[in-house]
Amino acid sequence: MKFLKKINSKAKSDVNTGFGTNASSYGGRFITKNGNANVKKSGIGLFESISWYHTMLNIPRWKFLVIIVLFYFLVNFIFASLYYAVGVEHLNGMTATTALEKFGQAFFFSIQTFTTVGYGHISPSGFATSFVAAVEALFGLLSFAIATGLFYGRFSKPKAHIKFSVNALIAPFQNGTALMMRLTPFKNTNLTDAEAKITLGMKLEENGVLVNKFYTLDLELSKINALNLSWTLVHPITENSPLFNLTKEDYKNIDGEFLVFLKVFDDMFSTTVVKRASYSFDEIVYGAKFLPMFSRSDNQNKTVLHIDKLNSFEKVKL
Repeated sequence: MKFLKKINSKAKSDVNTGFGTNASSYGGRFITKNGNANVKKSGIGLFESISWYHTMLNIPRWKFLVIIVLFYFLVNFIFASLYYAVGVEHLNGMTATTALEKFGQAFFFSIQTFTTVGYGHISPSGFATSFVAAVEALFGLLSFAIATGLFYGRFSKPKAHIKFSVNALIAPFQNGTALMMRLTPFKNTNLTDAEAKITLGMKLEENGVLVNKFYTLDLELSKINALNLSWTLVHPITENSPLFNLTKEDYKNIDGEFLVFLKVFDDMFSTTVVKRASYSFDEIVYGAKFLPMFSRSDNQNKTVLHIDKLNSFEKVKL
């Protein structure tokens, strides 16, 4: 990707972004498309670098359920192996004759002990088997307590259920042009006091050195009282904008990125939630405008918000 050698001199850069200025030390985007920091940590052990609690709260639902199920069967397999190693003859009520059947009954006895169900068909005898069963019962209680906490944490965690448009647009605005990107809530939440901020990050050449430069973009509206429908963030491209001199070819060739920060108040949880997004220059559509994404219902007593039209736009001439 090319970099920009000169930018609008009237644009004022921002040094309080939290990102470094040394462009040669950066790889890829500043923020990923879904809003996470594009950073890989090294120089520390794996178990020290990962917060497993945060990981379990944030991973996709299907991965969380797969981990829970695999953990459940793995633990019971291990304890069944211990019972088998100690000797299944110390499990009173064992009726199996073959080795596979014996291991199978030991496995299901482990499940009964792990879950503290205890049907009573099989019971341990002898110190070693009873000790393994006691340890498994304690481990089961602790495991279910942790799993319950994780389920509750995932269920009760406040989230900003907001979607951003896939593309940002350079669209006609008043007597000129503007940068536009659209967002909308997509679940049955009530969001108020929404506040947005857009920062432009670019690689520029200063005194022969490639540096990162950041510019806070002025918005037509940076705050709204309620976020019930869609909200189009609009940055008018005036003579004070860092985008003032950029052409259609510049957006295709220059390495730049728009960082979007949004915070809203969720009255269900009575707390502020945040959402981030990122648009690289190659995700900018030059010469387009968003199409309406809400309309009046058939019975004309409600407004219908068409979430599937969030990224709908049409090409226009600038």
